[in-house]
Amino acid sequence: MTRFRRYLPGLPAYAFAYLVFLYTPVLLLPVFSFNDGTIVAFPLKGLTLKWYAQLGAQETLIRALFNSLIVGGIAALASTSLGLFAARAYVRYRFPAKEMSEGLVMLPLVIPGIIVASSMLIMFVSIGLKPSLTAVILGHTFLALPFAVSIMKSAFDEFDQSLEEAAYDLGETIIGTFRRVTLPIVSPGIIASLLVTFTVSFDEFVLAFFLSGNQPTLPVYIWSQIRFPAKLPNTLALGSILLLASILLLVVAEYFRRRTSKTSI
Repeated sequence: MTRFRRYLPGLPAYAFAYLVFLYTPVLLLPVFSFNDGTIVAFPLKGLTLKWYAQLGAQETLIRALFNSLIVGGIAALASTSLGLFAARAYVRYRFPAKEMSEGLVMLPLVIPGIIVASSMLIMFVSIGLKPSLTAVILGHTFLALPFAVSIMKSAFDEFDQSLEEAAYDLGETIIGTFRRVTLPIVSPGIIASLLVTFTVSFDEFVLAFFLSGNQPTLPVYIWSQIRFPAKLPNTLALGSILLLASILLLVVAEYFRRRTSKTSI
């Protein structure tokens, strides 16, 4: 670190400026959500909580929130379940085309979202699956799977395989060992994966926009509202709540991820 500072003395200043540029718009979101006026500009006309109070009376918003919770919950369970077994296979076993298959699993992270969404829409329509929450769940599971595999690989990388071997020596079956030894130890990683994949699904817009049809998720609902200036204050209030919830979920997920490493050690 000292060597880098010697050759790049302005690196800390650059990092600070980058963080300010990146997060200033995000920090302004809750500030304007308390503004009494409908125009997003300084100076504020006053402080109010009425935009937050109005959120609970919007039936379309509640329905979109419920749709996002359903999609996020099912997609998190599906992607984490698939990621659990995929990560175990990648860490423990050698098989043909292992690196290629792992690269294919991670491919959604680098493919533009609009390409994935349009391709899925064409494929689903061709097999008779119309845009719906079911289509969104399938799309979000595909999108969240790389995150689940990455988190679970980290959990299995730190796992002491001799614990499973000891259980086998004591007469435990493969399924019993997995249930009584492996799962309890990697459970913090599973919880972290569930939280991260739920957050990824809950915040995702492009796939939901293409695949939701007349059952919009919350990000699609927010997009439909920001086109109307009168609806903007409510959208800012809703965005502030979602921002806080996402931060809390990611903090909890990081806690369980770190706990996985400590438990494995």
